[in-house]
Amino acid sequence: MKYVDQKGRCYEEETFQDKFLKLLYGTYIGRIKLKILTKPWVSRLGGLFLSTGCSKCMIERFVRKNKIDMREYEDRIYTSYNDFFTRRIKPGKRPLPEDQHILFSPCDCKASAYRITEDTSFCVKDTVYTVESLLRSRKIADHFKNGYAVILRLTVDDYHRYCYFDNGIKSRNYFIKGAYHTVNPTANDYVSVYKENAREFTMMKTEHFGDAVQMEVGALMVGRIVNHHEEGIMRRGMEKGYFEFGGSTIVLLFRGDKVDIDECLLERTKDGCETKLKQGQRLGVAQNRSLQS
Repeated sequence: MKYVDQKGRCYEEETFQDKFLKLLYGTYIGRIKLKILTKPWVSRLGGLFLSTGCSKCMIERFVRKNKIDMREYEDRIYTSYNDFFTRRIKPGKRPLPEDQHILFSPCDCKASAYRITEDTSFCVKDTVYTVESLLRSRKIADHFKNGYAVILRLTVDDYHRYCYFDNGIKSRNYFIKGAYHTVNPTANDYVSVYKENAREFTMMKTEHFGDAVQMEVGALMVGRIVNHHEEGIMRRGMEKGYFEFGGSTIVLLFRGDKVDIDECLLERTKDGCETKLKQGQRLGVAQNRSLQS
């Protein structure tokens, strides 16, 4: 995988997760096993085990293997692996920009960004998806023509809670049932990942960035996408929800006349690099703010 850090340094890294998924998706035997592993009942069963006390023995090895700095997180005893995986970060460890016109990432992630073309399609690691097929709604997809799709991929070492990126009003949550495939780009050579994953989205009327959509996409061995709120008011920085175990993805959709995504993020995506970000770090700026600058 090719990554870019916040200082613009590009480097390649292949994690254990990348190697495992390449083996799973890239071999005949692996794909046979995948047909079983991607069944929703398998994810539910796995989720149940990871919520038991028996799973606590996995925590120490996971922390060591993924080089997680536990000093950033609440100092407490975890009752299960899922309890650990959905751990909360200490206050102040994910500061938000003081300027509310700055669009920030609602989660820790590896970020990519695409301009939605006239035919409302965008590319994720050489695989093309339409906004319509992602949402299963032509009406909503048409609303974001010539806008932006921002793909925020979480891996198992990331903080798996996510927040609201602006003040505003949100719709109810719309759930789209699907099979659980991984969101790791390794899989994109073999499966149409986002068309197959279970996902949940909400429509938002935001104070600074206009109409937007936020979608959470489940992944292999993710038992649940847990969103806290249905229709109502949302507050900038307030926790929106969390993912249980597994790598996951958040997709943001914006109108092109309301938001300017940072050019460096768009250019890195064209070069095949994902940008590593922490929750609260910049993705772009409200267009009315950039016009005033």
